[in-house]
Amino acid sequence: MAATYNILIMGASYGSLLASKLMFGGHSIKLVCLPAEADLINSEGFRVRMPVRGRADQVLLDSRKLPGKVSATGAAGVNPADYDLIGLAMQEPQYRSPGVRELLDAVAKSKVPCMSIMNMPPLPYVKRIPGLDHNALRAAYTDPTVWDNFEPGRLTLCSPDPQAIRPPDEKVNFLQVTLPTNFKVARFDDPKHTAILKQLEADVEAARFDAPEGEIELPVKLKAYDSIFVPLAKWAMLLAGNYRCITPDGMRTAQEAVHSDIETSRSVYNFVNDLVVRLGAAPSDLVPFEKYAAAAQSLSRPASAARALNNGVPNIERADKLVQLIAKQKGLSHPVIDATVALVDSRLEANRKKAAA
Repeated sequence: MAATYNILIMGASYGSLLASKLMFGGHSIKLVCLPAEADLINSEGFRVRMPVRGRADQVLLDSRKLPGKVSATGAAGVNPADYDLIGLAMQEPQYRSPGVRELLDAVAKSKVPCMSIMNMPPLPYVKRIPGLDHNALRAAYTDPTVWDNFEPGRLTLCSPDPQAIRPPDEKVNFLQVTLPTNFKVARFDDPKHTAILKQLEADVEAARFDAPEGEIELPVKLKAYDSIFVPLAKWAMLLAGNYRCITPDGMRTAQEAVHSDIETSRSVYNFVNDLVVRLGAAPSDLVPFEKYAAAAQSLSRPASAARALNNGVPNIERADKLVQLIAKQKGLSHPVIDATVALVDSRLEANRKKAAA
């Protein structure tokens, strides 16, 4: 019998997608979230609905019917040392909020292996990439000090490629998967910690869902890789798609951002992939533009960064700025990326002024 793990996941909205997959292996998951979410998850569990290729009806995963256990709590009173693995599934600006900040620091000091599923790679992960001036990259983070106590080798990155939303007409314990692709995670420095990832990968691979027509395999796998660059395949997608959903006066869908000017999208995408290769990636670590462009055809909503800006938030994840700053260190720049960063800067500035007024 394979070991079962205690896993803490900070962030219940996107975190519940990963939790639903891990629970098939019988693991115990603790979700850290807002009080109203925690009460609902503790009383009713959570639901994840996802499309399955070749099947007309979507599958509904109910956490109460999965082999593992889930519970939820606020950030206070959590002891990270009680867990075998910790997942970071909040947006990067949230880690400086009261309560969350203290828990993140306790996570760092606990030395428990930690897996981020943020679009924005935590600063300690970026420190695993050789040849960069990491101090010069701190400007891309909302509050870089929250990462100061992490050992880079104990923190890994899992590319959040699957897309999911919380439908506005459903309760907050409900998640709808819109793009059922795979989570791609890089190894830890310590082989013992990497072995946890490998077992979780095997558990997710082996999972079967009892459908009326019999047991079926589900999409959204966890794939573990030796290369620390594999999760950075997401950067080209963010820069060519997500951040280009942001317009001077509003937002557009990711499908429009990519396909309204396909050559510009290709140019940005290939620039970012080439940059990641210069950092040390093998071309095979990355996703070719054609594959991304095909997937983007189904992205019929604006990216979360664009929606957040439209809702007036004062901070969003700045992977756009991080990529720009890394490129600058390599003597490179792209006019579209420079324009995107300037646009996001100005939209955030306007939001902050409005909030202060």
